[in-house]
Amino acid sequence: MSINQVFQQDIIESLYEEHHAWLRAWINRRLGCPIGAADLAQDTFLNLLLKAELPVLHEPKAYLSRIAHGLLVDHIRRRDLERAYLDALAHIASNEASSPESRALMLELLIRLDMMLDGLSAKVRTAFLLAQLEGKSYQEIATHLGVSTRTVGAYVATAMLQCMALLQE
Repeated sequence: MSINQVFQQDIIESLYEEHHAWLRAWINRRLGCPIGAADLAQDTFLNLLLKAELPVLHEPKAYLSRIAHGLLVDHIRRRDLERAYLDALAHIASNEASSPESRALMLELLIRLDMMLDGLSAKVRTAFLLAQLEGKSYQEIATHLGVSTRTVGAYVATAMLQCMALLQE
């Protein structure tokens, strides 16, 4: 272990001792779940441990809350996606419901799809979702986005290629 790694570990240990309780409470106020807040607080510090190099922290609470906020957004997105999927399953007749393994695989695919969509530019994502979920025409989407219908076609094609690549995995 290098001197720099030991120094970083000491900084993280100090941050943990000084700010862990505050961070857990901060997350709990937003999440409303003490157990989930404890997990996300731990994940925040794990994120620090995995960094190759820590920046100089003039405002440690702001830095920790920014990392925690990103983790919280991801957590809420996954939770909402899982709830929507389970709600959809509940509306399917029990003889049509898939096995627990199939449901787990489908949920994993939905989470990966959500992450893929999140990685697209805002216009590509919006064009794709308007076309696929709302059934909007390319002309309607073009008007909405302020681009040409040809550009909308390119946006949708880009997103579709990403979906196909996801399915190939």
